[in-house]
Amino acid sequence: MSSRPFGPQDFGVIRIRNYRFRRHREPWSPIWLLAGAASLSITVLSGLVWWLTAPPPTSLSAQATDQRVAGAAVRSATMPPDHGASESSKLSLRTIPDDRRLLARADSNGRGAARSTNAATMVTASGLGRSVPAAVPDLREIYESIDPIHGRNAVDDDVFRKLIALGIKPAKLCSDEVFLRRVYIDVLGTLPTVDEARSFLDNHQEDKRKTLIDELLQRPEFADYWAMKWCDVLRVKAEFPVNLWPAAAQAYHRWIRRSLHNNLPYDRFARALLTSSGSNFRTPQVNFYRALESKEPEAISHVVALTFLGERTDHWPQSKRVGVGKFFSKVGYKPTGEWKEEIVFFDPRRNGADPNQAVGALYPSGVSVTIPPDQDPREVFADWLTDRRNPWFARAVTNRIWYWLVGRGIVDPPDDVRHDNPPANLPLLNTLARQLIESDYDMKHVFRLILNSSAYQMSCIPQSDDHAAATHFAYYPTRRLDAEVLIDAICQITGTTETYMSIIPEPFTFLPDHHRAIRLPDGSITSSFLEMFGRPARDTGLVSERNNRLTASQALHLLNSNHIRNKIDRGPGIRSLVSQGRDRWDTAERIYLAVLSRRPNENELTTAGALCDDPSGAQELAWILINSDEFLFRH
Repeated sequence: MSSRPFGPQDFGVIRIRNYRFRRHREPWSPIWLLAGAASLSITVLSGLVWWLTAPPPTSLSAQATDQRVAGAAVRSATMPPDHGASESSKLSLRTIPDDRRLLARADSNGRGAARSTNAATMVTASGLGRSVPAAVPDLREIYESIDPIHGRNAVDDDVFRKLIALGIKPAKLCSDEVFLRRVYIDVLGTLPTVDEARSFLDNHQEDKRKTLIDELLQRPEFADYWAMKWCDVLRVKAEFPVNLWPAAAQAYHRWIRRSLHNNLPYDRFARALLTSSGSNFRTPQVNFYRALESKEPEAISHVVALTFLGERTDHWPQSKRVGVGKFFSKVGYKPTGEWKEEIVFFDPRRNGADPNQAVGALYPSGVSVTIPPDQDPREVFADWLTDRRNPWFARAVTNRIWYWLVGRGIVDPPDDVRHDNPPANLPLLNTLARQLIESDYDMKHVFRLILNSSAYQMSCIPQSDDHAAATHFAYYPTRRLDAEVLIDAICQITGTTETYMSIIPEPFTFLPDHHRAIRLPDGSITSSFLEMFGRPARDTGLVSERNNRLTASQALHLLNSNHIRNKIDRGPGIRSLVSQGRDRWDTAERIYLAVLSRRPNENELTTAGALCDDPSGAQELAWILINSDEFLFRH
């Protein structure tokens, strides 16, 4: 075997956490041991290798820690570089003396060198008087397609033209297994079922990816998941610091979801939010003017610019903030006899203003306008915003959609558009904006265009070491699953439910046991899991509120908590997979399909099948896979 480096081009940076803990339930169960900052003891379940991540120790070595299985790994470095590892989490240069078989050694760049063969990295785990060879599966075999990558539509034309100009080699096309899981998560926020996975993987039609995309865009879960995304942007949350009551928040969520389900054109969606008047309980879209920290015109204009233009007004000069705020200087609020109900309306006399005086305002473009006293300034602003000649409106929303699907904005972050933060690929941004406008603001048309592109369907394994590869979309960046998606996936696999509660002291919110996290209508309805895994507070509408970095407490919760263990052991999901399996090999395949949306390879099946000779072993396999990076990250 020869030694070769592995880093972003192969496995990504190995990350380790500085923890020491044990987990054991039965004498034969895997025991997880992390030996502090000195070295990492990896338990290896024969051919299944997972790596846990930690701050800078230096060498990785395998050691047997169990009587039944001599060694086993925690989580594999199957994820290429982007899953949120900071520079400080790379391996350090120092080397800890160790007489056990060396898995990897850090170099001066914090990357490891692994002993490997062409097919797979081989690990020898020794201990308890015996040695067991184990293979780390070749990632390319799992994540890459054998089909050549080529341009498919206008998106690819712009992406590949830029990559060629920069001399950056794009990643290969992702495998069917990766595409299946990716598109389900990105479009529906949901894992495919075992039957859905088998149906797609056993389909040999050339256009099966396109067909699947069309099917997913019509499913009700599309509206569920994307309503969640838009509720983050629109701050759909009861009480402080926004001013919604739970009844209003839930009505607002229903309106957003219904708009997405009906594929309401985006210009009409924006106009409804900006210009509607009425009760915040009965005309839900007026809650746009209540989900605010302040009802002052400049505060409203800040939210409008952030939502529809991707701009932050704190970069604007004071004169511009005041001028744009004039469009919202006549937004009036009137309470009713019902608790927390409020009427939003056009009020020419707001703050004692002369109702016969024209309003002078300033468009964000810098052009001034005089608005007649009898005209609602919001209507004038909406006319300017949704005008087809306005380049910023369509660019802002298509940049958001690209960010949500691809993991990085063309302007990144997508809510920080400014002159000194230029787009990475202006022709691509213009293409997406033009496609949206020419389709009469059909957002699903943009989804379809992006999802069918080779740019979206690239593997997560980079083919270039160029640091600009990520910026210019040369591969699909790995990202930890959203908190809501993650707990829904665990519940789907285990056949269990979650309990959610509202921090607002009102008795009328009822959520059935089977309610999914992506369908939660109010940001104040939450759980300890969602809080721990970075669900946004919905206070600002910024994408940075959502934190998808994997933390130590999250890893420990997944590994050691009764919450996750009870779902696996007591829920009907794994037992159902066992009962449906024709034999232990079929059971192992079903568990792989349920958790990872792929079939195990030959080595994995040998080990997993042996483990699935009884229900408790199948539960252990599910627990191991749920704690793998391959499950926790979209890739």
